[in-house]
Amino acid sequence: MKIYHCPTCGSDKIKKVRGAVSREFEGEFYTVPDVTYYACPECGERVYDGDAVDKMQAVSPAFRRVLNAR
Repeated sequence: MKIYHCPTCGSDKIKKVRGAVSREFEGEFYTVPDVTYYACPECGERVYDGDAVDKMQAVSPAFRRVLNAR
């Protein structure tokens, strides 16, 4: 996936970055290491591809709850 313009604000300054992503779900904080995504310095938008989403779902307490319920 290649993105040249931010889908939210249209900026051409959006860049592909790699780093940890921290999230919170119902008061539980978690960090997903080594995620590649596009970040816009103009508006703060982040765009994740399928691999990044898979990594985030693998450690998300929300998805862990769904898997444990099965």
